[in-house]
Amino acid sequence: MRALARILINEIEGTCSSPPPARRDGRPPHAPFDWPTAHQRAEVERRFEAEYPVLARGSWQRTAERAERPRGGYERRYRALRRRMLIGSLVGWCAVLGCAGALALALA
Repeated sequence: MRALARILINEIEGTCSSPPPARRDGRPPHAPFDWPTAHQRAEVERRFEAEYPVLARGSWQRTAERAERPRGGYERRYRALRRRMLIGSLVGWCAVLGCAGALALALA
């Protein structure tokens, strides 16, 4: 059982760590497709290089906007918790000082 598990783990690790076959031999990803001409291939590459940054930027902006939505709720909860902790610590210190004052008066 352990030997089989080790074989599977080695197979998975090998798959995850090795580059895809088209990259291993240094060919570009479009190399297997021989139907576009060199000019057509250059045009596709040029369009991709021009359009991809815009698409990626839009995707990242949408991700950032979605991340901002819950942030307001978290910040409100944090402020409320901080306020409760401050009030609790002030009440605690007042109680300690009150007890210390009462003890000092009782001993005097």
